[in-house]
Amino acid sequence: MFRVSHFMRLLAEAKRSGAMPLPSTARPAGPVVIWNLIRRCNLTCTHCYALSADHDYAGELNTAEVFAVMDDLRRARVPVLILSGGEPLLRGDLFEVAARAKAMRFFVGLSTNGTLIDAAMAERIAGAGFDYVGISLDGLRATHDRFRRLDGAFDRSLRAVRLLRARGVKLGLRFTMTALNAHDLPALLQLMRDEGVDKFYFSHLNYAGRGNIHRAKDAQFAATRDALDLLFDRAWCAASEGLPEEIVTGNNDADGPYLLHWLARRHPELHRRWQRPLREHLVAWGGNASGVNVANIDNLGHVHPDTMWWHHSLGSVRERPFSAIWADRSDPLMRGLKSRPRPVGGRCARCAHFDICGGNTRVRAQQVTGDAWAEDPGCYLDDDEIGLAAQAPGASPRVALTPFAGKRRPVGQQP
Repeated sequence: MFRVSHFMRLLAEAKRSGAMPLPSTARPAGPVVIWNLIRRCNLTCTHCYALSADHDYAGELNTAEVFAVMDDLRRARVPVLILSGGEPLLRGDLFEVAARAKAMRFFVGLSTNGTLIDAAMAERIAGAGFDYVGISLDGLRATHDRFRRLDGAFDRSLRAVRLLRARGVKLGLRFTMTALNAHDLPALLQLMRDEGVDKFYFSHLNYAGRGNIHRAKDAQFAATRDALDLLFDRAWCAASEGLPEEIVTGNNDADGPYLLHWLARRHPELHRRWQRPLREHLVAWGGNASGVNVANIDNLGHVHPDTMWWHHSLGSVRERPFSAIWADRSDPLMRGLKSRPRPVGGRCARCAHFDICGGNTRVRAQQVTGDAWAEDPGCYLDDDEIGLAAQAPGASPRVALTPFAGKRRPVGQQP
């Protein structure tokens, strides 16, 4: 996750005070765990990585098993549990699990589509003391209902936002961008402000689950850059004005290097003075955290490097403790993910910003090329922006391994 607003506040404070603090070198004691407690969902969204449907799935962890895993997660010094699904509100023991997690002093988040939240459910959620509730919106009414395959889904989710907001629950809107909903991003950002929502999470489409099936409809690189310019501009204005809004992005760690290019274009005077200390903060952030600072447990108890790796199990918590699975480097994927630097190839290996993004999202490379260590086909930065020299005249241009033909200029080819 790339905390856009955090870096904008660093820049805004540096502009005001003339100083930027040194980056922290502290590392999390354990990974954030995104836990898909249930696969069942009342919706069948087009971009669902879990391929959920509205029926029960056999073999899911029961309450006692969940509690036993939580005990081990605490021993493994996991700081954050994000309770997800499917739709987690369909799980009968959700509030029992949440209460125990709070008692164990986890930071506890809830990820929901919001359509099941009426006034009574909003009271239960508020009473449970969730530290954060994320509600997914794919656009305004027509777009969202089409993505969610349910008429009225937008109105029900927006009602949930208002009910929870009225009860003082810390909220965030979650948006996964594709070519089919990018046009609604400005309106959603305005909706966030109009509704007094604390946080906006922008997710690049990743190639997993139903998102993998529809990757040909992913937003073009130009649209991605336009979206990030909008998000960065919005976060910069909020930081400059002292507003408490929080904008974060996920599933494309090229966002870190892109911030430097945005700063050079939008605020060249700040770039000249602060690019070096800002870059140090970006390097300290560390880029892609899959298999290191982010973990996933699915509904059957299988552990994955993150939520987009459901096709690759590292082991089951029914057979080994999570702590043992997470520390085990015998799996080749985990060995590579935990390596510093990671053993990536292609343009990622030669990128001038490799120390910032860490080679970006490995699941995209694996899904498109079959090689988890190939260059990331979702990187939207030009070769010039990542410091690659043009090929010698007469050489065959290297075409990136990507399904989006024509969206990246081959090295040495003139526009």
